[in-house]
Amino acid sequence: MRSIAVANQKGGVGKTTTSVNLAVGLARAGRRVCLVDLDPQAHATLHAGVMPGSHPLSAYDVLVGGQPLAAATVAAGENLCVLPSHIDLSAVEMALAGRSGRELILRQRLEADARCNADAGHAEPFDYMVIDCPPSLGLLSLNAMAAVDEVLLPLQPHFLALHGLSKLLETIELVSEHVNPRLRLLGVVLCMYEAGTRLATEVGRDVQSFFAASAEKKHPAWGSAQVFETRVRRNIRLAEAPSFGQSIFDYAPDSYGAADYAALAAEVDQAAAVLRDGVRRAA
Repeated sequence: MRSIAVANQKGGVGKTTTSVNLAVGLARAGRRVCLVDLDPQAHATLHAGVMPGSHPLSAYDVLVGGQPLAAATVAAGENLCVLPSHIDLSAVEMALAGRSGRELILRQRLEADARCNADAGHAEPFDYMVIDCPPSLGLLSLNAMAAVDEVLLPLQPHFLALHGLSKLLETIELVSEHVNPRLRLLGVVLCMYEAGTRLATEVGRDVQSFFAASAEKKHPAWGSAQVFETRVRRNIRLAEAPSFGQSIFDYAPDSYGAADYAALAAEVDQAAAVLRDGVRRAA
C-alpha cells in the first residue's frame, strides 16, 4: 500500500480539496483507496459525503480507543473508504498526554491491521491511503507523518504561502531522522493557480528552482521531491462541491477542477508505478 499525507500548516491552500479529490481520482482509476481524515474540523469527511457522527467509530476511536482501522472505516463510493473525523479529535493531545510513543499510534494501528490481514491470508485491502492532516504541525500531523511513506504539499502560489514551507520541510526532516526513516516529500502541487498572473508564474518558478537545487544536494528527505506539472486552476466549482458532499468528479465532471485533479491523480499513480518498478529491479 502506498501511503501519502497531504499536509500544510497554513490553512486555505487547498489541502482538504486536494486530499478528497486526489483520493476519488485514484479510486476512479481503479485503485482501492482509504481516505483518512485527521482534521478535527471533519471537512474531508463531509466533502466525501459522510456525515461526522453518523458512524459509531471515528479516527478518535482509532487513536485513543484502540479500535482497529478496519472497524472504523466507512464505504464512500466505488473503491473508496473513509476513516471519518470527529470534533473529539480536537482533544486528542490532552487524551494522549501521558501515553508513551503517542506520535506512533496511527502507525501501530496500521501495522496491526496489516498483520491481521496477513494472518487471515487476505491481500492488502487498499492500494493507497491518503491522509488529510490538520492545518498545524501538532500531534495529529506527526502521527500521519510517522505512519506514511510520503508527504504531498499543496501550495497556493502566493509569497505568504511560501513563508511556512521551510518549517514544514524542517518537520519532515526531523520526523525522517528520528521517527520514520522512510518518510520523504513526494512533491508540491500548486493550487488555486491563476496562469495569467505574474505572481503565480514567479512563485511557481521559485519553488521549482528550490527543489532543483535540493536535488543537486541529494537531501534525503526532500531531494527527490518534484513540483507536479499539474496546476490546479482556481475554479468556483471546487469551492461549491463540499457543500453538496461530493467530489468535483461528481459535482462538476466537466469543470477545470475535475480535469486538473484527474491529471494530478494520474501523475501520482505514475510516480507509484515508477517506484514499484524500481523496487522490483532492486530485488
